[in-house]
Amino acid sequence: MKGVYNYFHRDMLKWFRGKVTVVSTLIMPAAWLIFVGLTLPVTFTGNYLDFITPGILVMTVFNASMLGGSLLIFDKILGSMNKFFALPVPRESILFGKICFIICRGLLQATIILIVAILIGATILRPEQYLLTYFVLALFGILFAAIGNTIALLVGDTDSYGAVNSMISMPLFFASSALMPYNVMPGWLRPIAELNPLSYAIDAIRALMGGTIMWTSIGLLAVMSAIVLGICVMVFQRASCD
Repeated sequence: MKGVYNYFHRDMLKWFRGKVTVVSTLIMPAAWLIFVGLTLPVTFTGNYLDFITPGILVMTVFNASMLGGSLLIFDKILGSMNKFFALPVPRESILFGKICFIICRGLLQATIILIVAILIGATILRPEQYLLTYFVLALFGILFAAIGNTIALLVGDTDSYGAVNSMISMPLFFASSALMPYNVMPGWLRPIAELNPLSYAIDAIRALMGGTIMWTSIGLLAVMSAIVLGICVMVFQRASCD
C-alpha cells in the first residue's frame, strides 16, 4: 500500500504543478454542464438539470479515466518506468497508484460539477445520496481507468492511443442515456444505450438522486470493474517483463 500511495502522490504532485492543466481540467466539465444543461433543447418535462447532471458526471469521470492511459505511455517514453521497475516494491503498485490518481482526479472534477449544478438550479440531495453517487463514480472510474491503461499498454504510443480513445469515447457517450431518456430515443439506439456501461452508471446515479438504489446496475459495474482490472494487471505484468 505504501508503494501505491507513493506512485499516487507522485502523479498528484505532477498534476498540481501544472496550474493551467488543473484549472482547465476543473473548469471544462462545469462549462459542459452550464451550456448543455441550460441550452440543449429536448423533449423533457421536469428539471432538465437534474436529468443531465448524472450524464455530465459520468462523462467527466469517463474522460478522466480514458486520458489516464497516456500517463503510463509518457512514463515509458521518458524512461521513468524502467527506474520504477528497479525499485523494491511490487510492480503492480505503479498501475494501482495511477488508477487511484485517475479516480481521485475524476472525483474532484465531479465535485465541481455537483457544486455548479446546485448553484444553477439542480436539486440538493441528502448526504447519503452524494456518498453513494461518489461510490458509483469510483466503480465506473476503476472500470474505464483499467480499460484506458490496458489500451495504453497494448498500443504503446501516444498517437495510436489518442486515435483509439477518440474512436470509442464519443460513440459511447452519444449512444448512452446521458442526454435523453430512453423513451425519446430512436428505436435502433435504445437497445444499444441500455447495454452501454455508461448508461449503467448514469441510470444508477439518476435513481440514487430519486431515492432508489439500482443494485443490478451497481453490481454489474462492480463485476465488470473486477474483470477488466484483472485483465489490466495481467497485461501490465507481461509488459513489465519485456
